[in-house]
Amino acid sequence: MNWAYPLGWPELTALLVFLFLYMGYAVRTWRLAAPLQQRGWRLAWKLVLRLTYFSLLLVALLGPAYGLTQQPVRTAGKDVWLLLDVSRSMDAPDVSPTRLLKARAELSELINRFQADRIGLVVFAADAYVQCPLTYDQSALQLFVNTIQTNLLPAGTTDLAPALDLVLARLSATPQPAGSPPRATALVLVSDGEDFGENLEPTVRQLTRSGARLFTVGVGTPEGSRIPRKGGYVRDANGRDAVTRLEPKTLRRLAEQTGGQYFELTDQRNEFPLLVNALNRVEGQAEQVRTVSVADNRYRYPLALALLLLGVDILLTVKIIRP
Repeated sequence: MNWAYPLGWPELTALLVFLFLYMGYAVRTWRLAAPLQQRGWRLAWKLVLRLTYFSLLLVALLGPAYGLTQQPVRTAGKDVWLLLDVSRSMDAPDVSPTRLLKARAELSELINRFQADRIGLVVFAADAYVQCPLTYDQSALQLFVNTIQTNLLPAGTTDLAPALDLVLARLSATPQPAGSPPRATALVLVSDGEDFGENLEPTVRQLTRSGARLFTVGVGTPEGSRIPRKGGYVRDANGRDAVTRLEPKTLRRLAEQTGGQYFELTDQRNEFPLLVNALNRVEGQAEQVRTVSVADNRYRYPLALALLLLGVDILLTVKIIRP
């Protein structure tokens, strides 16, 4: 047996008020009957009756639930793909504690805000792969996000194209029911913007034709930081410490060309709340029916019995003072 609502102070207060008022009524009736040599014990069974239906009303209010029922839920959701850069530069500490850890924390909060939408996760560096396909399982997705490290992929320079191409391939492979509008899709690309890949224009044109909107998040600072590694720092081809900086130009252009927006996550500015608002404005275009298991609330039974006993209380009267 489960309860929809816990027994709290409002319910306990109502019970105490009922007992206080009824005991006052009983004492008053007893005092009026005593001088006339009448007995007030006939009120006893009324007290039991009223306590019974008042308790049943309280039980109905708390919502007793027993067993599970399958109920259809109709939603108009959207698909959100999270594309997270896991290149070595995301270990830079210019955004505390590191770019990657800060991005992970913000993505976890974002996932909690979209319970009715399918969310997928892609990680990328020089290559990309789907770490979690589109799912409604928020807890599983949170687990994947919390285990992301920069060593998930082989060390290499960042290339934005493979991640976008991978999502486009998933979009084209998803069957669409005949006559139904395409499902609204949004992409959230989180990176420091350092792109060492080839021309992105063909991918961007294909992404624009798909109708998906790309929202980009630049993580880092213009001043940049060295990239720590075991025993020191990452070095460039000249043997000097490599410095990674936020490069927003490419991220801005990608967002503008696909009807999205660019946001920043720096040591001074966190625009993830603005990103959440922008995603909320992307309305789902395809209704679907999901079946969910819910607890079967059986409040009707104690409520019906309480109303029946209340009717008995009203119909049956008791004379305390007789001539």
